[in-house]
Amino acid sequence: MTQQVAAFTDTYLPTVNGVTYTIKSWRERWNRQDGWMDVVYPDSDGHSPDAGEYPVRSVPFPFYEGFRVGAPQIPDAVENADVIHAHTAFALGLASLRLARSEDKPLVASYHTPTAEYAEYISPSQTLAGGLQRLSKRYERWFYDRADLVITPSGPTRRHLTEVVGVDTPVRVVSNGIDTEQFQPVDATGFREKYDLSGTLVGYTGRHGYEKELDQILAATEGLDATVVFGGDGPAREDLEAEARKRDVDARFLGFLDREEMPAFYSALDVFTFPSPVETQGLVALEANACGTPVVGVNAGALAETVDDGVTGYHFERGDRDGFRAGIERALEDRDRLSENCLARRDEVSISNAVDRLASLYDSVS
Repeated sequence: MTQQVAAFTDTYLPTVNGVTYTIKSWRERWNRQDGWMDVVYPDSDGHSPDAGEYPVRSVPFPFYEGFRVGAPQIPDAVENADVIHAHTAFALGLASLRLARSEDKPLVASYHTPTAEYAEYISPSQTLAGGLQRLSKRYERWFYDRADLVITPSGPTRRHLTEVVGVDTPVRVVSNGIDTEQFQPVDATGFREKYDLSGTLVGYTGRHGYEKELDQILAATEGLDATVVFGGDGPAREDLEAEARKRDVDARFLGFLDREEMPAFYSALDVFTFPSPVETQGLVALEANACGTPVVGVNAGALAETVDDGVTGYHFERGDRDGFRAGIERALEDRDRLSENCLARRDEVSISNAVDRLASLYDSVS
């Protein structure tokens, strides 16, 4: 593992999301194993670049709070890379494509976000949303067909890319992986005391975006003898707080938690709930499982695969509030068995396995 990699991304620190976490984790593991991975990303207040991190000029993205659009620049320092890895199809993805072409180096592209699925959340009308979805698919097909290899984090996402988007480039599955050294069961007594939590806890952590349909958690837990705990933040938070009051659900909104607190957060929960239909893998579900917490997730997108129904949690059909509630109740009843199954699969979802697979794929195109 001695290859030098230049990774380009439109989202990075200090923004906290699955893409940022994956790139950061892969980079740390890659560099630890005698390779070198540079990262080119949009500049932003709140993060001082380390060696090998290259911020470029950026402006706020007007349609999605918290994201920035980077100028398609190529820092001189990354021009000697052996492999170019695009984690975006847009501004900095175009820069990665230009670098790969000019240096005659292989381009590997990760598909993290089904762009078309977000169209309805940033469009004022269904007509415009439909147009944006069609345009997004055509653009994605154009970009990913110019890569030498495309990586998706799950089987359902691979099928979406090949069957719905229509990409002809070879597509391989590489789990994003999680840090199993960090995410493991811990004593959550102190966490519960710190946030004044008691009794049965069900919850979620991550971005509070409308596309994630988090209001379904409140609908499913209305009248349930449990406290709903939300970690994270986002544009939907105020509406979620209002919905919780309307439904008289005991919901606690903790905001962003330090990364060091996350194992305790997951360990404190009896069940992790995940209704988002737009995930390409759903890392928080794997983190919860690695801490021994079963997940009740929607049977859509990558969660159809990430949650192993009856083994690491339960599925429910999108929009089925009663099915969601029934899944939560079953998971509470079966928690001990499900927890044992989750812990038995920790090694399968480790970052180490993911990076070993990544190295093999880099070799295949070099």
